[in-house]
Amino acid sequence: MPKPITPLLAVDIIIAIKDRPNQPIVLIKRRNPPLGWALPGGFVDVGEMLEQAAIREAQEETGLKVRLEALLGCYSDPARDPRGHTISAVYAASASGVPKAADDAAEVALFLLDKLPKHLVFDHRQILTDYAHYRSTGTLAPIRQVGSS
Repeated sequence: MPKPITPLLAVDIIIAIKDRPNQPIVLIKRRNPPLGWALPGGFVDVGEMLEQAAIREAQEETGLKVRLEALLGCYSDPARDPRGHTISAVYAASASGVPKAADDAAEVALFLLDKLPKHLVFDHRQILTDYAHYRSTGTLAPIRQVGSS
């Protein structure tokens, strides 16, 4: 039987900085296309657990050692990434300290959820809307039903 062709698998991490007032989140300005502000994240390596990939990508791009707190959700819209169909497992995490841009991050900055940059890439604005709901209520956003209005 031939090996199936499947979407790529990635992780994204929403890092709240716990030792700052109002716990701002970390965003990176991408070094590679598509350009713009994004959550730290990247592709899962073969043989790697999702949680390992999330911790690795957070450290590679921000220099922060994160503590994963929750799986916010999986985002799978085939159009979410202009490079091709990519599914992302998104984790809510926390860290302390000062992030530093590295690896695929050209810049790194802290943002409050009500003062996000205008140009967020991929579906990261929707993800952050879901995260704001989670942070304010403690409940995950409802599952989006295909074809429902």
